Amino acid sequence: MEGKDAYAELSSIRDLMERSSKFISLSGLAGIAAGLYALAGAWFAARVILNHTDNGSLPEEVPAMIRGLVIVALAVLVLSIVTSYWLTRRKAKRKNENVWNPVSRRLLVASGIPFLTGGLFIVVLLLRGEYVLIAGACLLFYGLALVAASQFTYHEVRWLGVAEILLGLSSSFFGNGLIFWTIGFSFLHIVYGIYMHFKYER
Repeated sequence: MEGKDAYAELSSIRDLMERSSKFISLSGLAGIAAGLYALAGAWFAARVILNHTDNGSLPEEVPAMIRGLVIVALAVLVLSIVTSYWLTRRKAKRKNENVWNPVSRRLLVASGIPFLTGGLFIVVLLLRGEYVLIAGACLLFYGLALVAASQFTYHEVRWLGVAEILLGLSSSFFGNGLIFWTIGFSFLHIVYGIYMHFKYER
């Protein structure tokens, strides 16, 4: 009995230390939802591209096509952020935790710097007409944000970030941005979300 009590006490101490140093309210379901949003976004993006290239790739069609793609990407981003916040807040509430705490603030600062830098860099690419690099830049800076955030949450986030970085570099080198974007933001998120849900939430 003493051994069991000591093990239970050690487990409680470890759990308390983890809660104080790691943000563990991230929801695997949020990853799945973000992946599904991105999959739908990829379908809409493909339709936008086809609609503007059916009659040949005309220079005057490019701005309208880019505007359509930007709208789709922003819709996916907003839906993913709102859903992630709602599911994370719900999970934290079930655990009687505050979603806004010192650890979550450090996480947001760490991930926010590469995330916002990437957003500004993408705006520069749009203004300069370097459209072929945009999908790769999205993946690359998002991956960097995940790696930065991983020191304040589950370690699996780091490996998702590394995978996003590799996809971003591959997209920048090989082209085919929509394919790499779909793999990174849709399929990887779905696989990651399923894994995290069954490992930490079931």
